[in-house]
Parts: sequence; structure tokens; C-alpha cells
Amino acid sequence: MPKRYEGRLPETIALFPLRSAVLLPRARLPLNIFEPRYLAMTDYALGHQRLVGMIRPRFDDDVSPPLYSVGCAGRIISFSETGDGRYLIELTGVSRFRLIEDAQDDRGFRKGVVDWQPFVADRHDPQEEDPALRERVLELLVRFLDGVGLSADWDTIEGASAETIVNSVSMTCPFEPDEKQALLEAEGLRQRAETLIALMEMAVADTPQKESGHGGQLQ
Repeated sequence: MPKRYEGRLPETIALFPLRSAVLLPRARLPLNIFEPRYLAMTDYALGHQRLVGMIRPRFDDDVSPPLYSVGCAGRIISFSETGDGRYLIELTGVSRFRLIEDAQDDRGFRKGVVDWQPFVADRHDPQEEDPALRERVLELLVRFLDGVGLSADWDTIEGASAETIVNSVSMTCPFEPDEKQALLEAEGLRQRAETLIALMEMAVADTPQKESGHGGQLQ
């Protein structure tokens, strides 16, 4: 379990608008940074509590698209620079935030004024383990992965907590953008798990069964 972030959260943070990814509290997200504006964003974050606000654009086809109102800040816990000038970083989710306003920095990346208050529970210790909820998610996950043609590292999953499983599946499974956002904005673990279960049930009902062993793997 990642160590709790004990620092005072700032009013303004660097934003990384990325439609294909979502970060959740206490989960981890590796990132490959190569665009100049996001290299500058990383440099800024390293000097400002190592925080990056992951937030999802509402559209793909816009230079500066409008953003969803809720994102999740992650702390850089791993950083390395490659020989070709890229940054390889890993974030651990600290807290969700509500975006009040954002503007472009003169180095090309966006910074946001954010409100942490609606999500104060994100910085508390996780809820007690819920074996029944965990089993419901795992039971449906087997059918869901088979239906969408994904595999999983079941040895790792079997030893993981309910929160780790729910967050991992929420972040990595191929749900629609609005569905990913609903998982992010769920009030707590139980609400996120119930939303995840509903999404997997709909996917299982709508997707023809595929043979196991084809396609990608759940991380």
C-alpha cells in the first residue's frame, strides 16, 4: 500500500490532460513523457510537491479541449530520463480534485486552480476489506475478461485487496470515456465497485464470448 501523502495540497497544480488514462487514489500509473510541453510540465511538478493532476479531455480532436470537472492528482514516486530525452515517471494517486479554472502556462502546459474539499476522504486510510464485495467483483471479472478477449495475472489478483482490484480494473479495462469518468467520480470504494459491476454486466450481456488467451492482459 502506498504511503499516505501528508503534505498540504496546493491550490494550483500542473495538469496532464490524457483521454486514454484515468488515475485513482492510492493506485499507480506509469507514464512515458515525450512532448516538450509535458516535459516542461514534469519539470514544474518536480519543483512543486511532485504533483501532477491527471484529468481527462472531453474530446480527442481539439488542440486545447475542454476538460472534465473532476480529476485525480498523483505524486511522482519514480523518475528517470532516457537517452533520447523522454521522461519515464510513475504516479501514485493522492486525491481527486474538482477543477475550478485552468489556463495555459507560458511553457505550453495547462495549470489548474483546484478544490480538494469534496474528496477529503481520499487521503484517509482505505476502508476495511470487504470480502463479499471482492468476491462479487472477481466472479464477474472472469466472465468480463473472457468476453472482451483479455487475460489476467490471477496469481497477483488473488492476493490483492478489494480496493486494489477495483481500482486496477477501473483503470485498465476498455470502458467508454464517460464510463471511466463515472468510475473516477464514484463517492467511495463501494460505489465504485457497484458502478464497475454494472459496467461489466452490461459488457458481458452485449459482447459475444471470445476464446480465452487472445488479446491483451489486464495489468
